Order: sequence, then structure tokens, then C-alpha cells
Amino acid sequence: MTKSIFPIAVFLLLFPLTVKSQVFKSVTVDTVFTETISIRALSFLNDKLYFAGNKSRVGFISLNAEKNKKMIVTDSTLYEYRSLATNGKYVFALSIGNPAQLYRFSSDLKQKVLVYEEKHEKVFYDSMQFWNAQEGIAIGDPTADCFSIIITRDGGQTWQELSCEVLPKLADGEAAFAASNTNVVLKGNQAWVVSGGNKARVFHSPDKGKSWGVFETPIVQGEAMTGIFTADFYNEQLGFIAGGNYEKPMQNFQNKAITNDGGKTWELIAENQGFGYASCVQFVPNSRGKALVAVGAQGLFYSSDAGETWQQFLTDPSLYTIRFLDSDTAYAAGKNKIIAIEFKQ
Repeated sequence: MTKSIFPIAVFLLLFPLTVKSQVFKSVTVDTVFTETISIRALSFLNDKLYFAGNKSRVGFISLNAEKNKKMIVTDSTLYEYRSLATNGKYVFALSIGNPAQLYRFSSDLKQKVLVYEEKHEKVFYDSMQFWNAQEGIAIGDPTADCFSIIITRDGGQTWQELSCEVLPKLADGEAAFAASNTNVVLKGNQAWVVSGGNKARVFHSPDKGKSWGVFETPIVQGEAMTGIFTADFYNEQLGFIAGGNYEKPMQNFQNKAITNDGGKTWELIAENQGFGYASCVQFVPNSRGKALVAVGAQGLFYSSDAGETWQQFLTDPSLYTIRFLDSDTAYAAGKNKIIAIEFKQ
């Protein structure tokens, strides 16, 4: 047996096999939920897809054998949720506007607890994620001269707001966009937060929010509706940001950039190619960082070469956010619906 294995091992060492990432050629779409609702946040937990939207609605769609099972909970007070996250046990939804309300839901949505409230005329929370079962973070627009950032270290039972003394200062007219719950990204111990408006920058923490730095980007900036609307990282080094000019949705330059050094430097990519304004970008799982998708004003776009070139798979402009269930299945949501997307080779 040793004699038969040795030549093969030597061959593989000298001539390693190249494993190619799968390349998608098309998609099929199944509408799994329709309702008069605006959905900008999705999250998976166990066998359910959770969503949050306007009119105080949080719900789920079952993805197992009971695929027709759905549930929506509402509140007598009407808020709009644009932030949704799970720590593996509970589901958390955070509203925009004054007052900001952060609720912890049981996985069946039958139990609901208010775990954080903030009252301020400028309060506006944009996105929320968890590093692990105990530690999570939510990002909001400035009420002073820094981002509003709240962090939990006890599984979401309590949340504390960071002082502006430990955060980089924002420029006048710099804030965030609550477009798709993707302006904060977590990998390992790290966090990246993206901004827009008069400046389009990337704020970075290497230690779960204890210390922060800030990096410049070449994304279009300088007007209220310009900048970075969405970000994703494949690992702790490779990341992608997108956005553009919301008021010029077909403008497809200075609206997408890539980093290979953890966000320290960014390079514009696919200038005058592919999509214009984008509200959500995501790496395809298990693609070695080569495959990306984006949704926005021109529908769904796909790249198989790390963002160098793009194909348009859907023209539907009503999709705001997208998340992958596995390497070739994603769910996207937006105006009045959630769709399941199967990517075909």
C-alpha cells in the first residue's frame, strides 16, 4: 500500500490539483412570502428565516418540512425595524427613530423583552450583528460627534453605549445608511462599520469594539445620499464595499471597492461596469472569495471573479437585502416580498 500511495503523493506535491470555484450561469426564483411590508433585515436561525420590517413587524418563515409555516408578530406602537440579529438562541430586533427600541424575542417569537431603549431627537439605528452567543454590536447615526454604538457582553440581556471618547470622530454630514443591515460586518474579533454622506469611510475595531481606527475609501462621497451603503468580508483580510449615489442609481463608477488587507486600503473595481447603486453585497459561501452578489436599483448582479466583472441575473429593483443559506441558495427581501433564489451552474 505504501508503494502505491508514494508516487501519487509525489505527483500531487509537484503538480497540485487546481480546484475551481463553481460559476453560476443563471438563477431560478420562488416567491415564498408576500405582504404589504418593507423588509431590510434577514437572519437565519436553525430551520427558520427571520425578517424584520416596518409597522413593528418581526416574523419568520419555516425552511424545513413545514415550509408553509409562517409567523408575524406586531406591536400596538408602530416602529420600523431595520436591524435584526441572532446570537444562536434569541432573535433581536432594533427600531429606527425616537425612541429606539431593542427587543429580544424567543425563537418562536412568542416571548418579547425590551432590553434597551434610547430617547434622543437624533437617534437612528442602522444595523446589528453578533460576534458570538454573548457579544453583539449595533450601529446608529451620530447623536454627538461619533457613531452611536451599543454593545452587549451578556448575551443581549443588557447593552451599553460606547463613549465618543473611544470612537473616531465623524465629519460633519457623515453618517450611515440603514439599507440592508450590512453596514456593520464581524469576523473573528474584528468589526468594520461603513459610512456615507460627506465622507465614505471604514471604521475598524480589532478587539470587539474596545478600540477603533478609521480608513479612507475612494467611494463617491460629498453629498447626503452618497457613500458606502453595504459591506461584506469573506475573511479577516478580503472585503468588499458598495453603494454609490442613491439619487443617481444608474451611476456605476466609484461605487464598489475591494480590500485585501483587512480594510486598511481600498481599490475601486469594475469602474463603469456592472451595477449602479447597491443596497446589499454578499460573498458567496465556499467560493474562496471569488464570487459575490449584489442587489440594488438594477436588480441582482453576480460576479465570479472577485468583482472584476458582473452579470445581471434579475432586473427586479424592489430587492433591498440578500443572505445565503448555503453555497447556491439565497433569500432576498425588499418591498412586499421575500424570494428564494437558486443559483444554477
